[in-house]
Amino acid sequence: MPRVMLREMKKNQRGTITAVKQGGEMGRRIRDMGLVPGSEIKIQGRAPLYDPVALRVMGSVLTLRNNEADFIEVEVEEQ
Repeated sequence: MPRVMLREMKKNQRGTITAVKQGGEMGRRIRDMGLVPGSEIKIQGRAPLYDPVALRVMGSVLTLRNNEADFIEVEVEEQ
């Protein structure tokens, strides 16, 4: 399965997080939200200017700015 950064995913696309490529405070914040390797996600939608992105993870909906989504690598499911 191909790997892309979360920012590149399309609406209704699903995948599994493979890596969070950010350390420090931002990396900790991303992981605290449940965005850790092995978590399954689905893109729920995007704002009109494509920032932020809404995604479903562990039964909750989160929104991330694109500059945060750039650090999350996802193995996407083929459609």
